This record gives sequence, structure tokens and C-alpha cells, in this order.
Amino acid sequence: MPEITEVEAARRAVEENCLGKKIKRAIIANDSKVIEGVSSSEFESAVVGKTIVSAHRKGKNLWLQLDSPPFPTFQFGMAGAIYIKGVAVAKYKRSAVKDNDEWPSKYSKFFVELDDGLELSFTDKRRFAKVRLLKDPTSVPPISELGPDALFEPMAVDEFTVSLSKKKIGIKALLLDQSYISGIGNWIADEVLYQARIHPLQVSSSLSKENCATLHKCIKEVIETAVEVGADSSQFPSNWIFHSHEKKPGKASVDGKKIDFINAGGRTSAYVPELQKLSGTSASKAAGKPRKQTSKRKGGKAKDNDEDEEGTGDEPTTEEEETTKITKSRKGGNPKGNGKKPPIKRKTTENDDDDDNCGGKDDASSEKDDEAPKEKARKVKNRTSNKQVNVAKASKQAASSQNGKKPKKAK
Repeated sequence: MPEITEVEAARRAVEENCLGKKIKRAIIANDSKVIEGVSSSEFESAVVGKTIVSAHRKGKNLWLQLDSPPFPTFQFGMAGAIYIKGVAVAKYKRSAVKDNDEWPSKYSKFFVELDDGLELSFTDKRRFAKVRLLKDPTSVPPISELGPDALFEPMAVDEFTVSLSKKKIGIKALLLDQSYISGIGNWIADEVLYQARIHPLQVSSSLSKENCATLHKCIKEVIETAVEVGADSSQFPSNWIFHSHEKKPGKASVDGKKIDFINAGGRTSAYVPELQKLSGTSASKAAGKPRKQTSKRKGGKAKDNDEDEEGTGDEPTTEEEETTKITKSRKGGNPKGNGKKPPIKRKTTENDDDDDNCGGKDDASSEKDDEAPKEKARKVKNRTSNKQVNVAKASKQAASSQNGKKPKKAK
């Protein structure tokens, strides 16, 4: 998902290659889910013949200032990306266009040809982005509702420390709140917390002044480092947790230390338990809350909130909600019997559905497994009935002996 570094790389690419050039031709996709509030033809008519004066960004939003309004505005969502033909622009996992793909891409939502022949395209494969035509992008949502930009408008360290002391929610959730600081997304939040040695669920107000100062410094360093290399993740420092963020639980590590995954701020979060420890009331509350099993999709894969629409899962939660969201995968299983009692068929539960989704036995084998306990139970029942009959016969014989009668021999 593009964050401040990827969107800033796109802004710089536009600034370096497109300023002062006139839009000769425009093709706007007929996609009302992405192109918001204006028809394709109206959008095209509004930008053709205009000159690109500058490129602006706040948080994860970018807009092109033309020589007169309205201006094309891009909210990148989960997979939005800017491409300029013949120019290297930062790419990331979910972007759609490759060097050998058709041009413009079938996923292009906004395409313009400039008067010198240069071509620019905004693509969105997953259709969670928004492309708008606005007279003043900063005066309306979502940009008007954003907090200070993490790169262009960083808080002073004292202001940052005071603001954290008033927040009673987990620090990861707070960093993801775009109304508090704009531009920080899931991977940057995980990285700065790892570099600062702060647990994602640590309550913001419980951080010491030293913790706040370290976190402030790490936010600045991580973002600036990523921006300097054009958001090219292959050039990120080798000791960043970023490189192991998407490895499987149990196999992820950084500098030889194990990476664990929990849910913090509604997002799958990577951290190093050995270095990022909960302290104070945050630790006691987290320890006292039951662990929850991760939700599962068809096929048994744990659902990752990164695949939700932008903003979903980024909302901060209360401290209590944060500490109850620690989720670790647990494999279900029936306790083995001791062999003294026949197996009893258990009732169907939600976990049974999970087992099926995880590639469990097929229907035929399940029926055979059900038959075995039934057959054993029938045999046990028969043996019990026979014992009861024998006991009844013995009782009758004893009664006859007491009455002076000889019992009849059993035939």
C-alpha cells in the first residue's frame, strides 16, 4: 500500500519531468467508483489545453496544480500509482504496470499526453483509489481533514511529547490516524516503532520523554531515508524490519531476533518481542486479556487487514480494545483419547468450519470416521445389555434357593 514515501516519489517524478508542459490529450476512465463527482468527458475537457504548474502532496494525497482550476487530485488508496512513460518511478508490490505491459495500462484511470510527447498515467488495479477534479483540494475532505504532514510539517519534539501524553490509545493506532499525523501507514509505523524499541500496543500517554524523543527522531529518519532512495525498497537499510514484514510467522527475523505478528490499530503488525516490550499498565492489561484466533478466509489463510479499503483498520481504538486484539494463529485439534472409552461424536462448532477450510478430510473419509465410533458404541451397548441379563438371571436363582426350591439348570 503506498504511503508517504511512495506518493512523495511520484510527486517528485512529476515535478522533475512535467512542469511547464501543456496537456495535449486526456483519457479519463469511465469508472465512477474511482473517478468521483465528474463524468469522463467533463474531466477531459477541464484539463486539456492546461499547463502543469506544480505538483503537491499531503499525506497520501497528490494533486497537480494547473495554470487555472480545477485541479486533478489523487488519493492513492491501496494500489494507486503514477507512471511516466520512459521515466523510472517507484514501484511497489500492488502496482499494476510492468515495463512490458500495454501502454496505457488497462488499469489506467487518468492518462494525459503532454505537448512534448511525454505521457503520464495514474493506474489503480484494485479500484480503492479516488481521482477527483477540485477547485481547491486543500479545502475539502479528505485533505482538509488531515493532520500535519509527516515529512513537510513535522511537529517539534516538545509538541510531539505533549500531544502523546494526552492520548490514551495504543501508539501504533495513533500513528495510523491520518488526522493526527498524515502519511504514515502500516509499514512505516512498524519500522519507526521497531527502530525506537517501542511495542505497538504501548499506550501513547505512558511513553517517557526519552521514548517520545526517540520516536520523533525515528519517524524523521525512516521517512527521509526512504524518500532519498525514491521509495525503492531494495535500497532500504538491511537492518530494517521492513524486509521481513511479509514473511511467515515463525520464519521472520531481523538481526537474528525473532519477529512476531499481532493485531495493532486494526492492522497486522510486525515487532520484535525481545526488543519491544510492553511496560506499565499496558503490559498488565495485555497479559490479562484472552488471546483471539485470527479470522480466516476460504483456504484457511488468516485475513490481513492490509487488503481492506484505505482507511479501514487505520482508525485508532481504545486502550482496552488495543490490548485485546493480540492475535496469534493457533492450530485446533482434538485431545487424544486414552483408549478406555469409545470416542464420542462432538457437536459441530465454528472451528469445524475452519478445519474444513484448512484442507481437512473430504466427505467420504469423514463418513468412514463417523461410522467407526458408532460401531464401537453399538458393540459396547450390546455387551452392557448381556451383562444386565446375566445379573437378572443370577438374582432369580438366588431368590429360588432362599425359598427352598432348586433352581433350574440353565439350558
